Amino acid sequence: MPRPSPFRIFLTLEEKKELEARARKYTSPYRDVMRAKIVLLAAQGLPNDVIAARLDTPRQIVSKWRKRFARARLPGLDEQPRGGRPALFSPQRRRASKSPRL
Repeated sequence: MPRPSPFRIFLTLEEKKELEARARKYTSPYRDVMRAKIVLLAAQGLPNDVIAARLDTPRQIVSKWRKRFARARLPGLDEQPRGGRPALFSPQRRRASKSPRL
């Protein structure tokens, strides 16, 4: 049986309103909607495995976003810079260079 998360989530009224708005916004990227839903369910006191089953996502993902929200609040749900060497070409330029050669 999984152990309970050490990161308990308690939302302020402003945070709750913002997360509910993000969760309802169908034009937002899927990742932002899922992150908001994860935090809202965590604030209801649900364990990670229950949240994962409800949202059909891995438990490790739920754990990651619960922890990031607990440590950094709303800014913790934003995208972080990724590691590695920056791309040399933009995706548009790469597609244009794949034109058929005669």
